[in-house]
Amino acid sequence: MQLNFQTFGTGFPLLILHGLFGSSDNWHTISRRLGREFQVFAVDLRNHGRSPHSVIMDYEVMAGDITEFLQAHHLPQAHVLGHSLGGKVAMRFALRHPGQVARLIVADMAPRAYPPSHLPIFDALRSLDLASFHNRNEMDAALVSAIPEPSVRQFLLKNVTRTDTGAFGWKLNLPAIEANYPKLLQAIDDGAPFPGPALFIRGGQSDYIQDADHASILRLFPQASFKTLPNAGHWVHAEAPEEFFQLVTGFFKISHRDA
Repeated sequence: MQLNFQTFGTGFPLLILHGLFGSSDNWHTISRRLGREFQVFAVDLRNHGRSPHSVIMDYEVMAGDITEFLQAHHLPQAHVLGHSLGGKVAMRFALRHPGQVARLIVADMAPRAYPPSHLPIFDALRSLDLASFHNRNEMDAALVSAIPEPSVRQFLLKNVTRTDTGAFGWKLNLPAIEANYPKLLQAIDDGAPFPGPALFIRGGQSDYIQDADHASILRLFPQASFKTLPNAGHWVHAEAPEEFFQLVTGFFKISHRDA
């Protein structure tokens, strides 16, 4: 599968993998900043953004997409940064292909299984007849009762686009993502440990990475270190952008000093 991507800068390759319902567009600002130090490839995972749609969607095939992406762009090795869903894709890829990952950063995601907390979002998005709306303000108002947080509604509505007929439609493949959602909740818990350096960044206001997760993380990623951004929630890169940027650049640039 040929994933859509945006690229910034020159230098050692850095792959960025977004979270559920997200896209490379959500990482545009930080990708440009990181492009001052690295050659950044911010990709759209399958069924997201402008990447191709497929009824098949699990961590094994998404890790395979990353393998194909690196091969297509003649990148034998890269740093990998994944957030949430993208963090699990990054973990699976690192475990399957450790030699292709120089350093790994996982933002606010553990390798364990998670409860189905996104079901209300699926219900709310599926209930929208996008073709019946005239503008995004109307869509936003229709989502208020189900999704009261304005920032979450704004994030989700970035997936709305105009179709060839001029009507509104979804960029993401909502039916396929929902159908495969149980697979996306599953743990990443098999395979030989990843021997390289890894950094797990968690939001202090988020429960996605808990202290109890450290043991399972260290079993799969024995060189992992942990950092907490105390004032951030799950979207650590958006809620504490400067602190997140400094952690990422500091961790990835160490490899050049080691060389």
